[in-house]
Amino acid sequence: MRILLLNPNTTEAVTILMADAARAAAGQGVEVKAVTAPRGLPYIANRAEAQIAGAVALEMLAELRGDFDAAILAAFGDPGLMGARELFDFPVVGISEAAMLTACMLGGRFLIVTFTSALVGWYRDCVAMHRLESRCAGVVALEREFGALEDTREANWPALVELANEAVAQRDADVAILAGAPLAGLAARARDLIRVPVVEPVAAAVKQAEALLALRTVKATSGSFRRPPPKVSTGLAAGLANYLERA
Repeated sequence: MRILLLNPNTTEAVTILMADAARAAAGQGVEVKAVTAPRGLPYIANRAEAQIAGAVALEMLAELRGDFDAAILAAFGDPGLMGARELFDFPVVGISEAAMLTACMLGGRFLIVTFTSALVGWYRDCVAMHRLESRCAGVVALEREFGALEDTREANWPALVELANEAVAQRDADVAILAGAPLAGLAARARDLIRVPVVEPVAAAVKQAEALLALRTVKATSGSFRRPPPKVSTGLAAGLANYLERA
């Protein structure tokens, strides 16, 4: 079983963090291949940047297809996820959706905790995209800017734990999700510090991908996620353009 972990931003150090978290969660015989976007933005912090990253992710999936059995879009907010599911015949899992659906199996309402308020609007949109507003106790964030993504996790860790515990109590949340690629792998550290179960988004995505492959799901031939008819394009990356032109 081969799983592709696709980081749609250009920061290789963050890809390494997420790959470590993915491989720690992967079952026996599961190979995780991690790739970083070759172009785009060093980090994704708003809706516009998510649109750009989603387009790059579709190009990468078209180019790399055949080298893996399932793919993970490894950016909280799931840029490009719905389009990828529509186009491709392999399972595509977003780390946000996987984390939220896993959290729903652990309690009534989940809380999303992140490291900067710049991400809050986009993350709320992601909850709505997955139609999970009624299960979400909110998105909370530290009121601070951030510097290098590689430093975000350690510099903000004590404040994140404090914020999570305060928000869990105030919002009556049953589960917490640490959101944002730089926080990958921190859920294990949080388990003795945050007072409710904590979901690791990358790990949740790996296990969801494994489950979909084990269930031997097939591509829809009807419904809204069936593959669109072929269409000629102009100026797109060759791999994606060729894929779109095929029946």
